[in-house]
Order: sequence, then structure tokens, then C-alpha cells
Amino acid sequence: MIGSLDITISALYILGIVLVGLWAGIRHQSKTKNKTNAAGEYFLAGKTLRWPMIGLALFATNISCVHLVSLAQSGFDTGLLNGNFEWMASFTLILLSLFFVPFYIKSGVATLPDFLEKRYDRSSRDWLAIVSVVSAVIIHISFSLLAGGIVLQTLFGVDMYTSVIIISILTAIYTVVGGLTAVVVTESIQTIVLLSGAVIMSVVAYNKMGGWEPMVEVLKNSGQMDKLSMMRPHGDSSGIPWYSIFLGYPVLGIWYWCADQTIVQRVLGAKDENHARVGPLFCGFIKILPVFIFVLPGLFAYTLSKSGHLDISALTNVQAGKEVVNSKGIYTLMIIQLIPKGLIGVLVAALLSGLMSQISGALNSISTMVSYDIYKRYKPDATDKSLVKTGKISAGVAMILSLLLLPLLNSYESIFNGLNDIIAHIAPPITCVFLLGVFWSKASAQSSKLTLWIGSAIGVAVFTVSKLYPDTLIGHVPFMMMAFYLFCVCVLLQVSFSYIYPVRHTAESENLYWKSPFESFKTPGWSGIGNYKLLSIVLLLIMSALFWIFR
Repeated sequence: MIGSLDITISALYILGIVLVGLWAGIRHQSKTKNKTNAAGEYFLAGKTLRWPMIGLALFATNISCVHLVSLAQSGFDTGLLNGNFEWMASFTLILLSLFFVPFYIKSGVATLPDFLEKRYDRSSRDWLAIVSVVSAVIIHISFSLLAGGIVLQTLFGVDMYTSVIIISILTAIYTVVGGLTAVVVTESIQTIVLLSGAVIMSVVAYNKMGGWEPMVEVLKNSGQMDKLSMMRPHGDSSGIPWYSIFLGYPVLGIWYWCADQTIVQRVLGAKDENHARVGPLFCGFIKILPVFIFVLPGLFAYTLSKSGHLDISALTNVQAGKEVVNSKGIYTLMIIQLIPKGLIGVLVAALLSGLMSQISGALNSISTMVSYDIYKRYKPDATDKSLVKTGKISAGVAMILSLLLLPLLNSYESIFNGLNDIIAHIAPPITCVFLLGVFWSKASAQSSKLTLWIGSAIGVAVFTVSKLYPDTLIGHVPFMMMAFYLFCVCVLLQVSFSYIYPVRHTAESENLYWKSPFESFKTPGWSGIGNYKLLSIVLLLIMSALFWIFR
């Protein structure tokens, strides 16, 4: 339990974010209320976003309470291994900047399902809209609420559902009222607060351990030196050997960073193509930090517990005569035992930043897709006012559904693994149709539709079998490799169907694929250090060096 000072700091932070969100959204709307494109102003901030805000907002939408809590948990359980998910993201952000952004900006779309219609057909758009809304509810909101609820319950002694309902309502208020402008402004603030809180935890844990060498010594003595390695051998108990990272992650990462509305909506609101390209690269550089400020504290917690500097008895129980640590609460335990009073409030504010930014970003994306991709389908003459109203209602409904899913998702032993397990079965067909659509001229509309339908059905079937019958062959396949296998099936499906049903390009779709990958680099970009080509090369070299060091 935390003291009144820290509770006051946390409460003032929540109040401040809500007020800033309302102010930013209402101010933007008052400036644009007489403009003809009211819906575009609400959902895409009138396409005025610059690269720093895009990069910060991308990071804030990605990093939630799930990451602060579950990456620390994974650091405690398996060491630096799950840091792969953070560093591999930089490579997919380079792909987003170089190869996907130009088409998204050129086509002038408001949503990614809208892009699929322009490249393929209406059926592909409809299917992606439905899947994207469902995945946003489950992945971006429900899992974040679950992680946040666990932390708030431990810190404040408040019932998990009560605390997340209050936070959800407050976040929904400024998101629904202010639209994307409110979301991006608050996300930029929340990113800074979140990073500050995470850095404080890393520094405190590092100092408590006495530095890097004492941690390594504890790992040597306990026979756990593999916790410092991010590249594990075949047969590793984690189920994530090195090759699964390079085969499976791109399937998850391309869907998440390049084809998921909740993430890419910030790019769609960019002022121009250069801002849209540099924003993701800026986020790619920020993604270097999570391994050191989210995962590493969990590893320090492990060595601190082994050396007697962190009491984890509250998380320990006996099962079948053996002591088992429920590591879900390790981050909260570190806050209570390691952080001085006054700074605890800052750490809680950081956790709330992650929770609120994730929820607000997802709600805004859901409202955009429901309005443009579903409602406008049946009401093509809908006014901007009715589109905005529909978006606001859909955001409220999505919030309620997310809360109802919490008991089901809480059954996962690891929040982070549970999150990626679901993504591994959703992502393959979507990654497939986007990749082939952008890089292969022969990818046809009919093949896209059938691949999305059949690929999604296979993913659901495999997921169901693996959960109902975990002892079968399917149940033993690690989720990263399952993502790769499902992706291969989807590619085979789409290529086959593209030859059975040959492509018939429209005047629009003819301009929405690369005739050659090198065509992407013809846009000169800004001069100097801000050039997207230079930044891509620098980021690529830095990430390659980091993987080599921590291999």
C-alpha cells in the first residue's frame, strides 16, 4: 500500500491529463468548427501532425501498462529474451517508413481497411475492419486494463474492476470529446512521464544491486547466465529459440506496426510524407530504450531476490510441494520496496500513462474504423456530424466490451505471452495480403479476400485446438513458430488464388504497389540529418550492433 503523498501525486496527474486532453481537443475543434472536413479534423487531426509528435504518439500507443508490468515479469522469469520484441520493432518501423508510408499518404486514406479497398476490393476492406476492431478491443484495451488493474489493486488495495472502470471512464471522456488531437497531445506528455518513471526504476534497481558486475556474479552463482542472452538455442525451455525470432516476429511485427489501424493512424494524420516517414523512424530510435528500462529492472529484481535485497515472499506460494513465484506482481513489488516515498507517485503516474495512452489510442482508432469502414458503407451520404457521433458511440461500446473480457484474459500465466499468443493467430493473413499487395503486382482482389477469410478461419481453429487440446502436436508448437507456419500457409493460398483468379487492376490500384523495391527511395526527402534514408541506415546499424552485443 502507498502513502497519501503518492496517492495525491497520482490523482493530480490523472486530473491533469484529462484536463489537457479536453483542452487540446476542444481548442482544435473550435478552430476548425467552420471547416467542411469536420470528420477529418476529429479522426485525423486535420492531417497536421509533425514527426516528433508522431514518433512519441506511436511509442505511447505501443507501450502500455502491459509492457511496464509484463516486460518486468519476463525479465524476472527469462531475462532479456523478450527484449527481442522491442528491438525487432525497429526493423519493422523502418519497413513502415520506407515501403508502406508512401502508399498510405499517396492514397489519402483515413483507415487501413480503406487502403485495402483501393488496392484490392470492398470485401477485403470489410473483413479487415471487423478484425481490426475486434483485435483493438482485445489486444490494445483489454490486456492493458488487465495489467493496470493488477497494479492498482496491489498498490491502492482497490478492487481491480473498480479501478480500471474509473480510469477507463476518465480516458474515454477526453478521447471521445477531443478526437485524435486530444489523443496525440496527451500521448506525447504520457510518453515523457512513462519514460521518466521507467528510468527512475532502472536507476534505483541498478544502485540497489550495486551495478552490473554484482548482478552478473549472482547469475553465475545461480547458474542463470543464459538470462543475459537474447539469442537462445534450439530446444530452449522458453520456446523462443533464436530462429523463431527472425522467422516469427516479422509476421507479428508487420501486422502490428505496418497494418494495424491503432498504430498507423498517427502516421495517417501526418502533415506530409516526410513527417510521416521520419515519425516512425524517431519511434524506432526510442524503441532501443525498453530493453534497458522495462526488461532489465525485472532481471535486477531476480538477482536482488537471490541476494536477499528484495523480499518476494508475498508472490510465493506452494504448489505440489514446490515453491512457485507468481511473477505477475513483480513490478508492483519493486515499486513498494525499492522506490522512496514521493517518487512512488511518479512511478504510478508512469503506469497510468501507459494505461491511458493505450486505451485512448485504441478507442480513437475503433471509432474511426466503425465510422468510415462500417457505418459509411451503409450510409454513403452520411454527414460529418453523423460520422463523428457514430464514432463516439462506438468508442463507448468498445470500452464496455473490453471490460467484460477481463476475467477471460486473466487466465493467462504471463500477460505478455498471452498477448503475443493471440496476435500470432490473428496476424498471418493480414501481414500476407499487405506484403503481397505492396510488393507483388499479381496479387489479386479475389485472392486477398479468400486469403483473409480462410487464413483467419485456420488461425481461429489452430488457436482453439491448442487451448482445448494442449498435449497435441499443435499444442506444443511455440506461438512464434506457429505465426510463421500460418503465414507460409497464407502466402501459398494467396499466390495460388492469384493465378486461379488473375488480377484486374483499376487505375487506382495500379499505383499502389512497388514496380521495384528501389522505387521507394526515389523521393529525395529532407536534406541533412533529417533525411529518412540516412536515419534508416543509422537505425539499422545501431540495432544490428545491439543484437550482436547481446546475442
